[in-house]
Amino acid sequence: MARALLASFANRIERPDLRLSPNDELTPSRIKTELLSGLTVALALVPEAVAFAFVAGVHPLVGLYAAFMVGLITAVIGGRPGMISGATGALAVVMVALVAEHGVEYLFATVVLMGILQIFAGVMHWGKFIRLVPHPVMLGFVNGLAIVIFLAQMTQFKVPGTVEAAGHGAAGGEWLSGLPLFMMLGLVGLTMLIIWGLPKLTSIIPAPLAGIGVVAGLVIAFGIDVPTVGDMASIKGGLPSFHNPFGTGEGLYGTALAPFTLETLWIILPYAVILAAIGLIESLLTLNLVGEMTGQRGGASQECIAQGTSNVITGFFGGMGGCAMIGQSMINVRSGGRTRIAGIAAAVFLLLFIVVASSWIEMIPLAALVGVMFMVVIGTFAWNSLKILRRVPRTDAFVILLVTAVTVYEDLAVAVVVGVIVSALAYAWNAAARIHAVTREEDGGKVYDVEGPLFFGSAEGFIELFDVKNDPDLVVIEFARSRVVDQSALQAIEAVALKYEALGKKVQLRHLSRDCHDLLTKAGHLMVDSDDDPDYEVAVDYSVKTGILGGH
Repeated sequence: MARALLASFANRIERPDLRLSPNDELTPSRIKTELLSGLTVALALVPEAVAFAFVAGVHPLVGLYAAFMVGLITAVIGGRPGMISGATGALAVVMVALVAEHGVEYLFATVVLMGILQIFAGVMHWGKFIRLVPHPVMLGFVNGLAIVIFLAQMTQFKVPGTVEAAGHGAAGGEWLSGLPLFMMLGLVGLTMLIIWGLPKLTSIIPAPLAGIGVVAGLVIAFGIDVPTVGDMASIKGGLPSFHNPFGTGEGLYGTALAPFTLETLWIILPYAVILAAIGLIESLLTLNLVGEMTGQRGGASQECIAQGTSNVITGFFGGMGGCAMIGQSMINVRSGGRTRIAGIAAAVFLLLFIVVASSWIEMIPLAALVGVMFMVVIGTFAWNSLKILRRVPRTDAFVILLVTAVTVYEDLAVAVVVGVIVSALAYAWNAAARIHAVTREEDGGKVYDVEGPLFFGSAEGFIELFDVKNDPDLVVIEFARSRVVDQSALQAIEAVALKYEALGKKVQLRHLSRDCHDLLTKAGHLMVDSDDDPDYEVAVDYSVKTGILGGH
């Protein structure tokens, strides 16, 4: 029995596509583009990882190590070359309560469990359910995330050191004013202008990298006093080393290790489930978005396994875990990154920044990186969604606005779930409104030609179609243009049959499709055992056995 279960589980594991470049030939020009794109992404990763570490209430190196480990592993074995992963704000806001109450070692343990859950989801192929996310939800997700990325940059317009002193919250800190603010805005504008204009002249170097290089050169050459990466925190550190968060005694950063007990499991399990769900939702939606831009398909289950593997390993190397990052993925794709090389290069460059080049990276002005992210916001936001709001159904327009708002004010996972639920309810209501019937006389009886799906939403409407009192002794319900979907539909059929039976009248079902026939046969409603289908020339009239579901 155990061997059979393991064999079944193993059969679910598909052979992953680990080619460096599934769709592009690795020419010297392509490799150069990938490496420069990776360098651009690495530069943009630094302030993001530090900021998210502050949000979670952990040391900056915890965020930087997570960006390196998660980014490297998902780049090597992920389901979509071109995607960039690392520490994200969506996960950080969930982690802060755990870190504040139990310490960073419990966070590392949670990240390990989070990864195990994500691997399980990938092996079970649950990633395919991302197909159920409607397009209006995708538009709302993209717009909301663009706004979130924009708002996240606002902390860079505050006096360095005041945000951390205020408790790392976005609402705390002292805003820049006067000349420092104008200098910051000017450099941001210059970066954006370079990113916009350079592609019109040459594509030798990625425009975001050129923008960062030019602005950083100006600031260093003229000694302009503006906030830099080093003003946020020091990024200097060594190579990440193996660290077991489970046990007794003192762990990293002076906090207690997490005991390997059931009590610890009950503490970290709720956080791990939430983090795993948020991480997979954001990663799979980013996978779809990158796929649309690069013309790639598939890889959802492989991406789930890659995200889970990266988080398990990151948890044992002192990282805060992570998932796909839509902002950095957009930077990579728009800079020309199409293969695994760009993601691997970004992770390696980031590690080099931490180990040997921290003093140089800390000199980069935050204005340059903010300019890059502002261009990402402009490129990410679905501007056409504003034009189509009046042209699409009102429900879809409402879903776009709702998901956008919930993404901004709550979080991504809640927004997507809310959007899917609202879209599903709207679909169910519209489908329920389609149920109707056309009647005709036939051989002394009456035929009801039912049109529209019969399910929980239309069950009451189906029952109200029949004039039981005035109908003849024989009533045929024609299902050629209908489908029996669920238990509520079965209940409705039995309820109608009982009403006719109470008056001594007979009900028969005709033209059941194979799936409807199987459903009714399993329930025990059909009096005869014969297949029928709307495509057949000869129809079988089924009598209905009542009293199966207790309808009355």
